[in-house]
Amino acid sequence: MQKFLFELNRDRALQARYDEDRAAVLAPYDLTTEETRALVEPDIGLLFHLGVNGQILMHFAALHQIEWQDYLARMRDGIEKYGPVREGVYAVTGYEGVGADSQIPPAKADNQ
Repeated sequence: MQKFLFELNRDRALQARYDEDRAAVLAPYDLTTEETRALVEPDIGLLFHLGVNGQILMHFAALHQIEWQDYLARMRDGIEKYGPVREGVYAVTGYEGVGADSQIPPAKADNQ
């Protein structure tokens, strides 16, 4: 998923093909149904939940003309709707096999 987004963010020809037929452009990539849906819609909150790097996701949001504040809100909404980030550098500890020993208590997380 991140490989596709990395390429999409840098390749204007790929962006044009994606704009014409998102599902067809995604077909060659080894994506789950959930990942494909998130990329086709686009669902920023779900992509963030799935672990897409924020730097990559930020450019994808810009491609879809999603303003900065809306982008941040969609990420927050994604956490509320889908749960903590599953994978990657933003993964919340104590979630699906990730160690809970370094989990930040919710009250302190707001001040971080």
